[in-house]
Amino acid sequence: MTTMHHDKSIPPMHSNGQGAITGQQFLERLRQNPPTLYIDGKRVEDPTTHLNTRNMCESLAGLYDLQFDEEYKDTLTYQEGGKRYARAFMPPRTKEDLRLMAESHRIRANYSLGFLGRAPDYMNANVMAAGMGAEYFNGCSAAIPGDPKKDFAANMRKYYEFIRDNDLCLTHALTNPQVNRAKLASELPDPYIALGIVEETEKGVIVRGARMMATLPIADEILIFPSTVLKENADKSRYAMGFGIPTNTPGLSFQCREPIDVGRDREDHPLSSRFDEQDAFVIFDDVLVPWERVFLLYDVELANKAYAGTDAVLHMAYQVVNLKIAKTEAFLGAAQSIVNAINSGQFQHVQSKVAEIIIMLEVMRALEVAAREQAQVNDYGVMTPARAPLDAARNYYPANHARLPELLQLLGASGIIMMPSKADREGPLGPQIAKFLQTGNASAEGRLKLFRLAWDMSMSSFAGRQELYERFFFGDPVRMHSALYEVYDSSEAVARIGEFLKRGDGAAHA
Repeated sequence: MTTMHHDKSIPPMHSNGQGAITGQQFLERLRQNPPTLYIDGKRVEDPTTHLNTRNMCESLAGLYDLQFDEEYKDTLTYQEGGKRYARAFMPPRTKEDLRLMAESHRIRANYSLGFLGRAPDYMNANVMAAGMGAEYFNGCSAAIPGDPKKDFAANMRKYYEFIRDNDLCLTHALTNPQVNRAKLASELPDPYIALGIVEETEKGVIVRGARMMATLPIADEILIFPSTVLKENADKSRYAMGFGIPTNTPGLSFQCREPIDVGRDREDHPLSSRFDEQDAFVIFDDVLVPWERVFLLYDVELANKAYAGTDAVLHMAYQVVNLKIAKTEAFLGAAQSIVNAINSGQFQHVQSKVAEIIIMLEVMRALEVAAREQAQVNDYGVMTPARAPLDAARNYYPANHARLPELLQLLGASGIIMMPSKADREGPLGPQIAKFLQTGNASAEGRLKLFRLAWDMSMSSFAGRQELYERFFFGDPVRMHSALYEVYDSSEAVARIGEFLKRGDGAAHA
């Protein structure tokens, strides 16, 4: 990488927006400032009209429009200073605030049956928590409180207000390219394969390298927060950083994976034709990050603890738990609908399979309630869901999610394979399809729509991507287990065992 972009700057942030926006406003913003996306070797000039991205843009617009639906408006948004803002930007102060937050997360999740993993409220929760915990970032060794450039706490607060006031959609990218896991980033053939700081200038910081991976690159901004697994041998590292920039910043590019949405009819591909949120690795070709958008530099310890130190991880996890509840509800609904359609509910092995989904759903619901009821106000005045139930959910769901699509396959059997398309139903064999693929409780058309949905939930390329996504959503499962082991307080349980072993026989009735 040799192209320099020092002379090109990003417009200053202005926190004077209207607050919550409509879907049409979101689409118009994408047209005016499209992210720098590459698909199949070509630049996507307008994501709102491109074959592989237009449906996702429309779906995101639909999410924004929900904010103005009379049924949902008061749950999905809140009022402050005469403006309405998306609910996820609201710092919760009470458990009732958290309950409203959970309800808003689930309403948004239901829009996609829980299959849109990076809906805007996920990153909104991150930015809210970081904005409230902004003082954390002035603990950075490079921070200079009161300095117009390096007052990182002030920068973080301003960024939160900017994102909130303009109702921006964010993506993010955490991990380094998978070049050689046995070596540190600084030991790779090029020290700027991993995203790193090149130099500081009067205008800002120059960064170079790549990050994997950004889900939902069809966004207004990308937030580069520190990785939680930065491994360096020094306290100061060029790979420790935090900043946020527009997705059309000069020198910034998103190389997208092969699209799953290929323009097929929505009846045939009910999920993949609406919610292919795309994934991309992000290339930074000497990108200038203005000082006002820098939140952290060089400090390895602060970088590795940023999510926990601001409690952002807990507010993000709370959104995720509610999202997974909605997704599990969708699997239950699809499973029971299949059973109803083919009249198989009287068989115990069928009942057992549906019961598995019910158990998983109730476990997730219980963990959400526990996280909310055990919530406490953190050091920044924010009512924060309890960590232990959220950590349990973050480990439980990835370990069990794969069973959900498997259960749909088992319940639908060959019916999930033998599915003529909409064009087939309208073709010369349409009458035969209507005759032979009906069920006792559904027409052929109704049955095929249902089984098409079950296929897109459990067997399509969209479903395969979902399965891998769920498996590694919060990171490597072994590392997640280790992290849980490290933070979980088992001292009371250990003390109880110790006390029991010390008791004499006569003390049992004391």
